[in-house]
Amino acid sequence: MSGIVLRDVTLRDGLQLTGKPLPTGRKVELVRALLAAGVPELEIGSLARGDLVPPLADTLDVVAALTPEELDRCWVWVATPRHVQKALAAGARNVQYCFSVSDAHNNANIGRDTEVSLAAMPDAVRFALDAGGRIQLCLATAFSCPFDGPVDPDRVAAIVADPRTAGSCDVIVCDTLGQAVPSEVGALVQRVAGLADGRRIGFHGHDTWGQGVANALAAVGSGATLLDGALGGLGGCPFAPGASGNTATEDLLFALRPDWLTPAVLAGLVTEAEDLLGELGEPNRSRAAQGVRSRAAAFPWTAGPRD
Repeated sequence: MSGIVLRDVTLRDGLQLTGKPLPTGRKVELVRALLAAGVPELEIGSLARGDLVPPLADTLDVVAALTPEELDRCWVWVATPRHVQKALAAGARNVQYCFSVSDAHNNANIGRDTEVSLAAMPDAVRFALDAGGRIQLCLATAFSCPFDGPVDPDRVAAIVADPRTAGSCDVIVCDTLGQAVPSEVGALVQRVAGLADGRRIGFHGHDTWGQGVANALAAVGSGATLLDGALGGLGGCPFAPGASGNTATEDLLFALRPDWLTPAVLAGLVTEAEDLLGELGEPNRSRAAQGVRSRAAAFPWTAGPRD
């Protein structure tokens, strides 16, 4: 599908639940390998407290090791205006300002009610824009909360329409628990797109119930043009009990067939994922990886994308 951007979030959401830390140099190596493969955008870390999310404690070191050109394609997760300042001072160009639609999850994740995070967003936007950067609005638990259950779509819509989110370049809708189904994703993304005032719409999904790719395609059908995935389906939220890994980058790419993807590139990403997961001692949840291994060099498409 042309016009759809895949953002790989392995180095943030993918790593944050791993028990084995990945050295900074290895993270930088992975960033460069993914960018060289053609992955358009990456999420490379978080400014969450290092004592709470140790695998991401070196995010600013990763930022400092990358070139301005590389950082133009990279995003850093932030939760406060101070995070925005720190990330941009280190050289970051793009920040993802994230909070949860559910108060219970927002308190568990970043220690404050949703309204407090929303009220701080104008300062976050101002800091980002004054520094020449970009800032996204990222809404976690947009479908369900591990503590409060189903989330009212009206609450999501109210946040997107709130004038305090003006200035954000994108709106990212997150199925944090991986409990949504395509009909729910399509309906909410369509509603958000109607309120976003021209901002790009993204969908961040998890594959807990095996609906990751189906939900992503439903989001695209309703107006999303940015999709998040992680190599091998790695990841999950440390403050969202029951959530499984992200939808696998390889699976999303196999379904989307962007112009830059070839069988050789997909096979290379599968190898990159297997090397990384082997280092971390994590399972590979990607269905595309199974297909690559079983078919060797034979793929069900040979040249050019298919919409």
